Amino acid sequence: MTIKEAQQAVDLWIKTYGVRYFSELTNMAVLTEEVGELARVIARKYGDQSFKAGEKDSLGEEMADVLWVLICLANQTGIDLTEELQKSIEKKTLRDKERHLNNDKLK
Repeated sequence: MTIKEAQQAVDLWIKTYGVRYFSELTNMAVLTEEVGELARVIARKYGDQSFKAGEKDSLGEEMADVLWVLICLANQTGIDLTEELQKSIEKKTLRDKERHLNNDKLK
């Protein structure tokens, strides 16, 4: 699935089952909540915390939840994520193409 296809699939789901998009402000709050849930799993899986009884390693699920809400925000604000990601890669390449290669901390 391409990013464009993902944006279309989320839009179709919202229009079919979700009635309408939540407001942008609500979706920003939901995105923050989802990022927190992702952080919790990462802290337990890769950090010093351990999973509590009944908790599961849902890393992929939490990443997908973050992506879902980000796509919702992009759709409702008219952002083409494919185009914006391409611009971001170009920007980072121009800005950082030698920075990381010359960083002794990364060697």
